[in-house]
Amino acid sequence: MNGLGRHILVEFLRCDPAVLNDVPHIKSSMVQAAEHAGATVISSNFHYFSPHGVSGVIIIEESHLAIHTWPEYKYAAVDLFTCGDDIDPWVAFNHIQEALSSKNYTVIELHRGFVDEKMRDDLS
Repeated sequence: MNGLGRHILVEFLRCDPAVLNDVPHIKSSMVQAAEHAGATVISSNFHYFSPHGVSGVIIIEESHLAIHTWPEYKYAAVDLFTCGDDIDPWVAFNHIQEALSSKNYTVIELHRGFVDEKMRDDLS
């Protein structure tokens, strides 16, 4: 891996609107996604918006997974940020895509925290 972490930004499209409004399903799917990717789950917090929509975050030892849903548009925005070489955010991506019944998506992967040897020495 280049950098300290990988950050996958996902736009899940044409999802099942009932699923996007189901806090217990989304929470369990996000926790499972983190665990399947090899992450260590620390905590989670999810909120239901009236009349619809869910926001939530899974704090993992290696960073975080976050989601915000718009059931009325069959859309979910998801951030998968993992640090280190041992966690594969694409495993989490695949699990969440299936859990949301997403028919389409767009995705960008960023490598975060480029720290070269000189920068490390300066921090010492």
